[in-house]
Amino acid sequence: MKPILALALLTSLAAAEETKLFNGTDLTGWEGDPKFWSVQDGAITGASTPENAVPHNTFIVWKGGEPSDFTLRLKFKMTPGDDKKFTNSGIQFRSKVIDAAKFIVGGYQADFEYGEQYSGILYEERGRGILAKRGEQVVIKQGEAPGKPKLEVTGKAGDSAEIQAAIKKDDWNDYKIVAEGNNVKQYINGKLTVDVIDETAEAAKSGVIAFQMHQGPPMKVQFKEILLTTK
Repeated sequence: MKPILALALLTSLAAAEETKLFNGTDLTGWEGDPKFWSVQDGAITGASTPENAVPHNTFIVWKGGEPSDFTLRLKFKMTPGDDKKFTNSGIQFRSKVIDAAKFIVGGYQADFEYGEQYSGILYEERGRGILAKRGEQVVIKQGEAPGKPKLEVTGKAGDSAEIQAAIKKDDWNDYKIVAEGNNVKQYINGKLTVDVIDETAEAAKSGVIAFQMHQGPPMKVQFKEILLTTK
């Protein structure tokens, strides 16, 4: 390797900062409704029961900052109730706290589910809805009205069926989110699920990271090995 290239690489690596967002023991640095969130088996765990149902989508928020450009890596696992009904969750990023008292968050969400359709999509919670379906490359254009963007599918990010086949139910999976400028890429178990460029005025440049428990049937969702790399 030429000296100049080696120096540039070392400078780039030195500029990157890795932060563990979860200590594996307790919820230090996180804030959520204690009726639902705890640490179980070394993982941040959201759990509901028929007696302790989620009244609305609720979130646990990392309180360590509002990152802009980053790579977020973690492992997730979802376990539905005994009836194995559809349940949903997601990872908020570049988001905002809408109601701190009720733990309500809105913004970009890397979605996943106990189902066959939504894991890997890019969704905007309390905003513009589905921004990219699984397997799509999308450019988000400004629409005629706020909150009503034009979604231009410009190509394929991957094969939806292959992505779904790689997701392990009732087991741990890897999620990676890469946000650089107005480009967002999401990966599950190493497979690119969406590649999105948001050209609108609503495109968030920074914001909180949070995890979702979705309103609905009893469920358990868990997160661990949460690593944030920023520049």
